[in-house]
Amino acid sequence: MMNIMEIEGYKAIINYDPLVDMFRGEFVGLNGGADFYATNTTELRNEGKISLKVFLDMCKEEGINPHKQYSGKFNLRVSPELHAEIVAKAAAEGKSLNKFVTDMIDQAIQHQN
Repeated sequence: MMNIMEIEGYKAIINYDPLVDMFRGEFVGLNGGADFYATNTTELRNEGKISLKVFLDMCKEEGINPHKQYSGKFNLRVSPELHAEIVAKAAAEGKSLNKFVTDMIDQAIQHQN
């Protein structure tokens, strides 16, 4: 089950908060925190729109880019055995290690949507 709600092109992670007996949404990929709460999904979407608007308006007023910038690079630690298996599989498919892993991650993400 995916706990991602898309609101006006922005993704928010949705969780249940038992302390307040409400659903909590938090936008990801933004340069700051923008969260929202509600008791059902309809209200949650509406509260998300409000929270997003407030966040984007504040960024505009302050001259801040609202989007988090990503370099496209990250480190991944795996066991030496798995590393060797991945290298062999990539070579068998005629791909670089980076291309092979990137394709696998992309495929995994596409199958979840």
